Amino acid sequence: MGFKTLHLTNSWHGTSGGIATFYRSLMEAANRRGHNIRLVVPGEEDRVEELGEFAKIYYVKARRAPLNTHYRIIYPNQFLPAGSVLQRILISERPDLVEICDKYTLNYFGAVLRRGLLDGVDIRPVVIGLSCERMDDNFRSYLRRVPLAQAFCAFYMKWAYFPFFDHHIANSPYTAEELRQASHGHLVPRHVWIRPMGVDTRKFSAARRSPDVRRRLLKTCGGREDSILLLYAGRLVPEKNLSLLFRLLVRLVEGAKRDYRLLVAGDGIERKHWEEFCQRRAPGHAMFLGHVTDPKEFADLLANADAFIHPNPREPFGIAPLEAMASGLPLIAPNTGGVSSYAGRENAWVAKADVESFASAIEEMLDNETERMIRAKNALQTAEQYRWEKVAASFLDLYADLHKTKINLGGAIPAPAFSSTAARSLRMAWLRGVSQSAERIFRLTSASPLRPE
Repeated sequence: MGFKTLHLTNSWHGTSGGIATFYRSLMEAANRRGHNIRLVVPGEEDRVEELGEFAKIYYVKARRAPLNTHYRIIYPNQFLPAGSVLQRILISERPDLVEICDKYTLNYFGAVLRRGLLDGVDIRPVVIGLSCERMDDNFRSYLRRVPLAQAFCAFYMKWAYFPFFDHHIANSPYTAEELRQASHGHLVPRHVWIRPMGVDTRKFSAARRSPDVRRRLLKTCGGREDSILLLYAGRLVPEKNLSLLFRLLVRLVEGAKRDYRLLVAGDGIERKHWEEFCQRRAPGHAMFLGHVTDPKEFADLLANADAFIHPNPREPFGIAPLEAMASGLPLIAPNTGGVSSYAGRENAWVAKADVESFASAIEEMLDNETERMIRAKNALQTAEQYRWEKVAASFLDLYADLHKTKINLGGAIPAPAFSSTAARSLRMAWLRGVSQSAERIFRLTSASPLRPE
């Protein structure tokens, strides 16, 4: 069958955005290359989806997540017991490398797999942790009132996440920084690579700009010919810092310098709240489009608005802002977070994540046509550097290099962004004792008579 990779994530649903876009792009690249790839995601029922000759998605029946019911979660009872669904997939597929994109339940699957604690599973693949978000940011968004939340995140990342994998990949320097803090003082050395997300430059293009499409959008939101169309595309959830987006709209509308209209493409658990907010504070100036399922319609949105507003200063990477840049749409974004790894003053309008700074950036962008053209040209060049074909190939190449190194086929792995540091001698004995105790617990659990639901 050749080299095969298996990927698992809980960050998947019908409108899951960036992570789903990444994995589908990765599977397209795998099909072109002849690389066998399998993806495991939670779903309403057990089923299998074939995506070309070399790609397959396993949907595993899973319960809804407690804090955001748009998601489902694969829990340990679906991989620890003998005969559980994930063990059956492992035994059937026999992957050479397993990559896990999850910090809350599937990371434990990584731990037991790399330690050989799953009875009946006789393979030892390379086990990679893929970080597409930061745990401390998630806690800040959903559980900010929990005492000592940040201290708990630091402890958890250091002892219940980082050592559970052979190596790590992060989608931006911002995301990787949480791994760097967790990487000090470990028994076994681990490397961390940074591999960005990408953009489909065939789908998203400034060539899609059309007076007819723009007039249709203006009619949809009740705007005039001279109205300014602002666009936000993304999930409507706490971690996206949507307060800035909608308070900015109120500030612009009350300023009355121009007629601003906001198009909101996306859905999520906060949609109703912000719809009611806009009805009270900026009636008639916000249009909630929901999740735009038609790719061409979404590409037309990006090419025919006047500015893309990205309010999240802690975005792990940000695929939608990159898609806006590829579409020739001016980007207004914070000067922090993962977006800052590709967006700066030369190709976008970046500012402090507050209402007045964003409002000033928008006015500056609208008042200077020459600068808009310069930055738009630079943005298109930036987007070309992040084409999915190039980005997906860099992931597949890294997987292959890690596998070759493990089975001693020669060659050197690419230089990592950084590596873990060794534990000091006094800590070594303590760590070894913790590791042995955890192993005994996992062995007892995996050998229990429990069966998955």
